[in-house]
Amino acid sequence: MKAILTVCRIEVARIFSLKPAFAVLIVASVIYAGFYPQPYRTEALRDVPIAVVDLDGTDSSRELARRVDASADVAVRAVFPDQASATQDIYRRNLHGVLIIPQFFERDLLHHRQSPVALYADASYFLIYQRLSGGVTAVARTMGAEVETARLIAAGVDPVLAAAAADPMPLTAITLFNPQGGYATYILPAAFVLILQQTLLIGVGLLGTYRNDELSAELAASAGPAAVVGGRLLAYLILEVFIMSFYLIALPYLYNIPRLGAPFPIFVFALPFALAVSALGLVLAGLFRDPLTVQLVSAALGIPFLFLAGFSWPTEAIPPFLHAVATLLPSTSAINGMVEISQMGASISDVRQPFLILWALAAVYTAIAILLESRSRQSRSRHDSAQYAT
Repeated sequence: MKAILTVCRIEVARIFSLKPAFAVLIVASVIYAGFYPQPYRTEALRDVPIAVVDLDGTDSSRELARRVDASADVAVRAVFPDQASATQDIYRRNLHGVLIIPQFFERDLLHHRQSPVALYADASYFLIYQRLSGGVTAVARTMGAEVETARLIAAGVDPVLAAAAADPMPLTAITLFNPQGGYATYILPAAFVLILQQTLLIGVGLLGTYRNDELSAELAASAGPAAVVGGRLLAYLILEVFIMSFYLIALPYLYNIPRLGAPFPIFVFALPFALAVSALGLVLAGLFRDPLTVQLVSAALGIPFLFLAGFSWPTEAIPPFLHAVATLLPSTSAINGMVEISQMGASISDVRQPFLILWALAAVYTAIAILLESRSRQSRSRHDSAQYAT
């Protein structure tokens, strides 16, 4: 136990004295916390600019354009006489869509015929396209239901029955755990876990690849590989108590992310996550043994980690082989469990599976790190013996 505490003390001192590790573990964590959430703070897209081409020029067509402009999602920025005139502004990215109201729009409505409108929306930005299509569709359906209700009432149908006939199955949508339906509430909790993993992984990898003369001289005879790995993990865990508290508790509060979970379950669930990532960092350091290689490999794996995590693309749609590979990454189980605990108010028993997977990963990666540390010691011993012999 004394050897573990001594290794822990030395490793904590190295975190603050070794500039590359300090820059990744401390400075980068602060920078990410300040700048990464900024683009998402508006939560949802509002007033996406489009153009209207009104080929009918009647009261009904102008009413449709006015309602589209009044919706929260869409803003009518220009009215053009034809589609060709609007196309140029779309190509310049000044507008993201064009709504075409056809000729005889009002006449077809008055004659109880379908009067379709056309929306050409920029689908290269999925969120923009979703907002445009959803906003215009909602307005068109509402206006269509009103026209049908008015027609039935004019035909002598009871107003209540007429409203029910025009919209027989009204939908009431309730956005659970994300009241605003916002992008920040959806992406930031998962992104925070990924940021924690990347910074800790690179930082631990750098600490493991730089030579530690103080540790070698002080503990060469008294500390075994298990004590060295255990002391290092304890040092990283002490550091992550503060960093993860900042990311998983303080930042959601500062950015007004809905949260139902209590701090204690969050801490309990974060414990095996921090151990698993730290042990994986020691494994990378033991395999590559070069600071630059560790940085390049960790940076290259950042994007695959993002896509395999299961929040940018549904886990159910990921091929089984890739899903099995993703299970080996601590962030995959940590994101699923942490979101349920912090945002949905789940208990540890509710997230038993990802919790146990994280503990299993922590145990496996720790065992591999101990084996690599033992192999490294044997290699150094043979090297020192060869030098002494010469």
